[in-house]
Amino acid sequence: MITRKQIVMQLNPGCEEEYEKRHNNLWPELETALKNHGVHNYSIALCRETNQLFGYAEIESEEQWATIAETDACQRWWRYMADIMATNQDNSPKSIELTEVFYME
Repeated sequence: MITRKQIVMQLNPGCEEEYEKRHNNLWPELETALKNHGVHNYSIALCRETNQLFGYAEIESEEQWATIAETDACQRWWRYMADIMATNQDNSPKSIELTEVFYME
């Protein structure tokens, strides 16, 4: 069963173009790690007025999703992105999980 996951993150002011540039050149090993951990249809949208990032992913399981953080590719990506967005002490993006209130197929 697929679970829809939505999160909000915060981009630093003035980093919009750099964020998009880095994601347009997503590392193949990170894409592979995501897919190998059951992630499908992953997208991120930017609200330019607030610099909030809205992530959406379809995942196969919460357990697989959680273990992505343990991969070398993810750890390196977090370090790479830490200078342009709000992060936790371990360089993971500060994020808030959203609660789905409506879905239409």
